[in-house]
Amino acid sequence: MEASLRRRALAELVGTAALVAVVVGSGIQAAELTQDSAVRLLANALATVLGLGVLIALLGPVSGAHFNPAVTLALWWTGRRDGTGPTPRDVAAYLPAQTAGAVGGAVLANALFAGPLVSLSTRDRSADHLWLAETVATGGLVLLVLGLGRTGQRHLAPVLVASYIGAAYWFTSSTSFANPAVTVGRVFSDTFAGIAPASVPPFVAAQLLGAGAGVALAAALFGRTRGVVQVPEAGTAPAPAPSQEVPT
Repeated sequence: MEASLRRRALAELVGTAALVAVVVGSGIQAAELTQDSAVRLLANALATVLGLGVLIALLGPVSGAHFNPAVTLALWWTGRRDGTGPTPRDVAAYLPAQTAGAVGGAVLANALFAGPLVSLSTRDRSADHLWLAETVATGGLVLLVLGLGRTGQRHLAPVLVASYIGAAYWFTSSTSFANPAVTVGRVFSDTFAGIAPASVPPFVAAQLLGAGAGVALAAALFGRTRGVVQVPEAGTAPAPAPSQEVPT
């Protein structure tokens, strides 16, 4: 399915807005229903997994369902030489659309629960271990996205990407924002899922560092080309990679 840049950017805006609405809205709902932190996190993670999987399946054929500047930049960087990734023009359209969508999604979530439309978060998330967690979470996400493309398994992205994010909610101390646009969006809701403005720059820096690490690890594991890697059956020699490229 070929879509114009305007439609692809709109898909990124709508998808990122919906994702943040799910994250923030489920956080608000969970906080209203229980005081148990573990139950709140479980509800928040489960809603995010289900919502993200649906959004990737629905909008992936239109824009690739990045919903994340780190993913967009990683795909641009790895595909810039052979023309298989987003173009600079795509990147210039996607990143503002993702960021605007994230802010809009937070405002929508606030409205859905009768809160102030904009309420800057006071939830401080400044600590070395949180920055390390964001580096690891984003690196793993980028590695997964690139790995699925290079092993011919992109059709599994709705399930596997959503599952990874759900797992990362629990194995990272930061609860895996792993997304610069979503991080900015969550500033605008002073709720369970929010993040204080002062905590954003180091979070985003850690996420971009993680994205770079994910790109490097993908190259080490799957090679620097974007051709599909053939996974050999047990007991057989590896087959050479075919010449066709994986579309972005």
